[in-house]
Amino acid sequence: MDLSTVFRMPAIHDLHQAKTRRIHHALVRGAGRDIPIPEPTAAAYALAHHVLEGAEHAAHTNDPDTFAWYTEHPDAGAADLAPAGPLTVAPDEANLITSSISDTPYYVLGPTTQAAAEHLHKLTLESASLAAEHGFGELVDAHAPLVCLLTGKPLGSPLRSWTISRMPGTVFLDYVPDNPVMVARDLVHEAGHNWLNDALTATGCEIDNTQTFYSPWKKTHRPAYGFLHGCWSFSLVALYVAAVLPTTGDETHTFLTAYLDRQRTQLRIVTGDHETALQTITDATLRARLRTVYRHALAL
Repeated sequence: MDLSTVFRMPAIHDLHQAKTRRIHHALVRGAGRDIPIPEPTAAAYALAHHVLEGAEHAAHTNDPDTFAWYTEHPDAGAADLAPAGPLTVAPDEANLITSSISDTPYYVLGPTTQAAAEHLHKLTLESASLAAEHGFGELVDAHAPLVCLLTGKPLGSPLRSWTISRMPGTVFLDYVPDNPVMVARDLVHEAGHNWLNDALTATGCEIDNTQTFYSPWKKTHRPAYGFLHGCWSFSLVALYVAAVLPTTGDETHTFLTAYLDRQRTQLRIVTGDHETALQTITDATLRARLRTVYRHALAL
């Protein structure tokens, strides 16, 4: 299965460029002067949302110095943070933000942001490279260009990971130190969520959430939107784990073997509901891609 044909969607590329331009133009209006336009890349799209979030907060709190910093750094200071590969930061969790409309915490790059330690940047770089080796390079490059590493934990510990729609392209995750196989797994998972959000927006799909479906991952009924997100991202993770498993050894091999067995079981549970929920996707091309990935994962 050539995953690149699944992930490559011109409408998403156009969406990224259009949103990046809109944010840049808004920043120019706020600054009252011309600001260099960043090169239109996936990273620029993610960074533009950090600039927008930070500049808006500075404006609302009457902080002209910070607002000026964002107008002077339309890349949110990224040029000083990473030499190559995914931009990696490791913020203190005390610096994560929650908003009035969401309890999910997030982090905004700003004037006090520092690059992650070299060994952490190396970890994300190796993880992204590993994902690419197994067919997920386009997904991770375009939809997880900014990685916020949270807490290092031993293999087998519960690992948190999440994305939020207001910061597309940014992923937040705990990590197993010196284990790019595990970090790549969660990069694929969260990049998948970002991809689907962008795909839904780019194709103009509005999902009917009146019907709910049982999610074995959440152990509860979820509206179609959340249910399809789970089916999609865990299908991607199952495909990644199946591909990488023969290259692993010792504890990681044992852990991921059991993990893949659980995913097979959970993917089988949703078989009927998945096809029903897919009918809420109004774009035929997107619907077909979600179905294809799920069926390949189901066949593992």
